[in-house]
Amino acid sequence: IKMIGMIATGHGSFATGITSGLKLLAGEPQDYETVDFLPEDSAEALAQKLDAAYERLSGCEGIVIFADLTGGTPFNVSIRMKMEHPERQIEVIGGSNLPAVLEGYMARMAGAEIQSLAVQVLEAGKNAMLRFVPSSDDGEDDYEE
Repeated sequence: IKMIGMIATGHGSFATGITSGLKLLAGEPQDYETVDFLPEDSAEALAQKLDAAYERLSGCEGIVIFADLTGGTPFNVSIRMKMEHPERQIEVIGGSNLPAVLEGYMARMAGAEIQSLAVQVLEAGKNAMLRFVPSSDDGEDDYEE
């Protein structure tokens, strides 16, 4: 069975940091690449790093790219890579958080198909965002979505 590859990318050490969290929760991920967009990197240097990660995942049936900021350079360069490789299934998720990456990791281990995996990832990332509201008069703590 061919695995869905995963790439985490983002500004600074975002990708390394989110990957550190994933490793703590799920162990050492396979078919997984980390691409940091460091201060000294140009957009072109980032594109080269993403292309290298893409090549290392050439044995995968498809790739899900988790980018930090929708519209940021790592996201935009990932979109460009998707458009340059119409022969491969590539899903790009912007605004990624650890719950989204963890969901993607678990869903691919369960054999999810790439488009449904991307939908699950988006849902998990959105649903994980809550605001804690301390107890009101009824003594119950609550959360706001």
